[in-house]
Amino acid sequence: MNKYYSILDKILSSGKLQENRKGTIKYLLNEQLALTPADLLDIFEGHNIARKKLKTELELFMQGERSVEKYRNVGINWWDYCGSVLVNSYPTYLEKLPPLIDKINREKRNSKNYVLFLGSTDAESNQAPCLSLVQFQIDDGELVVSAYQRSSDANLGLPADIYHLYLMSRQIDLPLKSITLNFGNVHIYENNIDKTISLIGGKDDVRFELNV
Repeated sequence: MNKYYSILDKILSSGKLQENRKGTIKYLLNEQLALTPADLLDIFEGHNIARKKLKTELELFMQGERSVEKYRNVGINWWDYCGSVLVNSYPTYLEKLPPLIDKINREKRNSKNYVLFLGSTDAESNQAPCLSLVQFQIDDGELVVSAYQRSSDANLGLPADIYHLYLMSRQIDLPLKSITLNFGNVHIYENNIDKTISLIGGKDDVRFELNV
């Protein structure tokens, strides 16, 4: 069982129940997922991830593209519920990533903590980023990526976040040592529990419901 499936299994076996406005979740608090390049390969080979769409999505995020229609035009439909524009969401913050990556590649300072903060502003929000902070550090010439997620939908959001972090690391001219995600709250929605069990059991083409 790869490390992603292991955390799904841990939520199912040890998680608590909680009600929120989107439904009922089974959740764990303050969990960590530490991934080496071998772990990432294990996940990407064993789990169906929409790699091409997620790569295009990250590129649009980094361009600061807020129009939901532009995402729909390239086959990305999961933002449709937000309306016509992504307000104060991922593009607002990830458009700061290209100059940060340029700075890392230019400086390559071991002592520097390069941080992308996806924090809140006073602007109206229709989808505040669940990924709150990404930190890039250099350790003995290798890249160490650390991320904090205030909230993580383990079925739908987490695989995408893992892949996005991997794609970010690929843009930095250093070998990747690890990607570590720290979760304030990582959860599975009740209506996706049976499908999660099927996924861990080896069923292909499991489709999860989006809770908004």
